[in-house]
Amino acid sequence: MLGVLSGALGTCAFFPYIRDTLARRTRPERASWLIWSVMVSIAFFSQAYEGAIQSLWFVGAQVLGTVLVFLLSVPFGAGAYADRTHRLIFFIAALGLVLWYFTETAVYALAITIGIGLLGGSVTVLKAYRDPGSETLSTWIMASLAALLAIISVGQIDWVVLAYPIYLFVLYAGIVAAILVGRRRAGFSASRPAGAPPTAI
Repeated sequence: MLGVLSGALGTCAFFPYIRDTLARRTRPERASWLIWSVMVSIAFFSQAYEGAIQSLWFVGAQVLGTVLVFLLSVPFGAGAYADRTHRLIFFIAALGLVLWYFTETAVYALAITIGIGLLGGSVTVLKAYRDPGSETLSTWIMASLAALLAIISVGQIDWVVLAYPIYLFVLYAGIVAAILVGRRRAGFSASRPAGAPPTAI
């Protein structure tokens, strides 16, 4: 039940983000969502290969929502699609898949997925801090809760299965923190008298 609830909440988290993107209030970071779309698909198949069942509801919902947001980011998003750094990231991801194929060990694919996902996520964390109005806070709060439920739904200490939802919880919580700190910084800047020195955050 926790796995199903996690998947449902993870799916619902995309609705306000998609709504705000279509309304031009939210601007998805294209590079992040492209990287996440590829990585979450790899994570889904690697977890399925390792025998995950309940937590796959959550990861499956992430695949559908992430790919849809990436497609919306094409006309409505911000940032570049793939510069030299991003191409290197995808090359490393492909190398991880080759290792997975020849060793039949999903751990390689999962570890590379998490590492690259964090790299892609760092772009959105930075954007959320610099421009908190360009992200939908409610989406990231719901996504954090969904990831937490996915962690609990595993029901045992299996680090291969737990690794991905833990990574997502850390990433989503980081984006929430970046938005809140960015809003606070923007509020301080707006209230600071002209000519006053910048306030350290």
